[in-house]
Amino acid sequence: MNTIILIAADLAAITVLTFALYLRRHRRRDLVVSYLGMNVGVLAVATALSGSAAGIGLGLGLFGVLSIIRLRSTELAQHEVAYYFSALALGLIAGIGVEPLWLTLSLMGMVLLVMFIGDNPKVLPAYRHQTVVLDRAISNESELHVRLEEVLNGTVHSATIQELDLVNDKTIVDVRYAARPSFPATAQPGHPHGSPSQNQLGFDQPAGALTPAPQELPVQLTPAPGTRPSSTQPQQSVPTSAGVA
Repeated sequence: MNTIILIAADLAAITVLTFALYLRRHRRRDLVVSYLGMNVGVLAVATALSGSAAGIGLGLGLFGVLSIIRLRSTELAQHEVAYYFSALALGLIAGIGVEPLWLTLSLMGMVLLVMFIGDNPKVLPAYRHQTVVLDRAISNESELHVRLEEVLNGTVHSATIQELDLVNDKTIVDVRYAARPSFPATAQPGHPHGSPSQNQLGFDQPAGALTPAPQELPVQLTPAPGTRPSSTQPQQSVPTSAGVA
């Protein structure tokens, strides 16, 4: 009965680990298949060997043998390695079946909890790691830190020069830094909606274009003394200013 409960608990745990945690955060489908297959395979082998006297020893040996697979496959990031070993640990814990039952379930829950907290994007969000190629050969450490902080807009904690090319004037640096928060542009004083638009300032006119002439205002002629103004007398408009042709 406990074996069935442990198998069901392992399937539920690896589903949460791969789909709710890893795939939701990192979106790499090939490793989801790897984690699922590895976990279920280890669970099956550990369950089959748990009845023998050497079951625990073989299980730990299996853990060590499977851990070298990543050396023959594509390179994995450190957080992917953590998920890899978590999938292995869940399969071994459920397959070996440590007594009492609540201890086994607690250990599996602890693995999930650690991965949920440790890989949470809100934990140390500003800390970054990057390889930077500079267009100058910089050997001075202080000057290098200043240049990297300008390029990365952050506070450099460590900078390891991997390659200093004096011939091609190039520096390759492995940098660990904390990114500075970026602030949105604030509205300029005196304008309710930030900076005035280009149309309001007249900056949308092409270079060398002439500004349009002011609007001509109609001017009504004053009738001569002793004459009555005629309602049918046409009104002439006199331009107040002329535009530049």
